[in-house]
Amino acid sequence: MNQLTIKNKNGRLVADSRGIALMTGKRHDHLLRDIDGYCEILMNSTDPKIGVSDFFEASTYQDGTGRTLRGYDLTRKGCDMVANKMTGEKGVLFTATYVTKFDEMEKSQSLDLTGLSPQLQLLIAMEHRQLQIEQRQQQTESQLTTIKETFLQRDDNWRQKINGLLNGAARSSDMDHKEVRNMSYQILKDRTNCKLETRLENLRKRLSDSGATKTRIADANKLDIIESDKMLKEIYTTIVKELSIGTLV
Repeated sequence: MNQLTIKNKNGRLVADSRGIALMTGKRHDHLLRDIDGYCEILMNSTDPKIGVSDFFEASTYQDGTGRTLRGYDLTRKGCDMVANKMTGEKGVLFTATYVTKFDEMEKSQSLDLTGLSPQLQLLIAMEHRQLQIEQRQQQTESQLTTIKETFLQRDDNWRQKINGLLNGAARSSDMDHKEVRNMSYQILKDRTNCKLETRLENLRKRLSDSGATKTRIADANKLDIIESDKMLKEIYTTIVKELSIGTLV
């Protein structure tokens, strides 16, 4: 039960979904599936005070083979939501652990300076301001990375190939292009349990937080999600090929 680490990310405390999965004995992909569902419900809420980013923030990490995989950073509220769905000993121990670790981290970041000399208080305040500047710089770099990944690394050749195969499938099945494309997305969802709609909403939220224009946010689509995930891209390409030769229509 010591795998959980709390970190300060852009000025707020979060826990990594991988650590939570290890603590609770839950497969990471199953935890991601659960959080995807929570995010979808939160995004559909009509309460303006409820925002997905108050609970969960999409993240990525590299595994031992160098692959970039997705994950989530959970705020204290996010941990509360996950814990509320758990029962038994593991749920109790998880709750006790994350509450303790969040409290310890919060206490470590709120120092009592009243007993220090004015000069030392000034130095600490200056260092704190410098840390805030560095955190804002890191956040800006992260935002720029998100925009670059989405709009500057599109594989146009792959997309043209996919569109050509979908057009061929539409012609051979007497369906229109949109119907075939939607069918391909549904098959991908059935095979991988990937919620493209939720991940697309999360991407658009990250772009909005990054200061992207409304046009760029609207331009984001499901192919961006598929192309950014090597495994999804390979599976989707196979699905579209199968559609084009008529084995799935």
